[in-house]
Amino acid sequence: MALNIGLDLFGGDYAPLCNLEGLKLVLERQPDIKVTVFGDEALVRPLTKEHPYKERIHIVHAPDKIDMGDSPMRSVISKPNSSIIQGLNYLKRGLIDGFASAGNTGAIFGASVIILGAVLENVRPCLMTHVPRPHDPDAIILDIGANADVKPETLADFALLGDAYCRHVLNIEQPRVALVNIGEEPEKGNELTKAAYRLFQQDGRFRFVGNAEPDKLFRDLADVYVCSGFAGNLILKLSEALVEIVKRLGFKHPYLDRFNYENLGGSPVLGVNGAVVIGHGISNASAIANMLLRCREIASSALHKKIKQAFQQA
Repeated sequence: MALNIGLDLFGGDYAPLCNLEGLKLVLERQPDIKVTVFGDEALVRPLTKEHPYKERIHIVHAPDKIDMGDSPMRSVISKPNSSIIQGLNYLKRGLIDGFASAGNTGAIFGASVIILGAVLENVRPCLMTHVPRPHDPDAIILDIGANADVKPETLADFALLGDAYCRHVLNIEQPRVALVNIGEEPEKGNELTKAAYRLFQQDGRFRFVGNAEPDKLFRDLADVYVCSGFAGNLILKLSEALVEIVKRLGFKHPYLDRFNYENLGGSPVLGVNGAVVIGHGISNASAIANMLLRCREIASSALHKKIKQAFQQA
């Protein structure tokens, strides 16, 4: 049975033409996928009229647009007919299997939590991304910006979310979980990381391997790196900037390409009742295509159901 993935056609700096081109790339490569696009039908219909795969594209009229500067929470109430809100409501109702957007990150994340709900009431959803390593498969890091202030218990939940992603999407049988810190010793760090270390040691839900300093992220130390959204966003943006500088200096290597947002596709929202992926605002056609494929990968694994089961069993 073909999966039906929702695409925010007007999310991103180069929408909608770039999004349609990315959609075409996916439909060319993947015969087992259908796409429901959300946007102003008066604008979308003429653009898809000559699309070679139009029979596999369903259009949902969503005339409102959430801009990058709009308040996430206010948008849910004031723009119910936006492509983001419509897409997430379709996902909640089971009319699509996943939803992908390169629009306003805060709005997509906030609306996902409000509309879809967390897998359990006391679990705080988060954002994650892949950590490319030179000689090993990718690791993941979470949170990367959704939760700037957290408690030790929240970090433990992030660890279980990352563990589930590695098991059910990356097919790692026993993921190793590390706590990002300024030193390897248990007594290093601030009050948050020291308390989290003690909690991780006692928590039997995942395989804890200790603290990881940031310079160890790209080595084969762990499969899941856990930190607050504040620390994770700093690491993410510093890494992106360094890779960009190295490329501008003329260095080329396949490893550097693995940091490219085009290849990563987007950041999954973990901990909500559905498959949601948020792409980079400057996504080109290739990035849009990979965002859709990442969303399909997560949807096909029924990850949110397995995450909920993992928390219930724990």
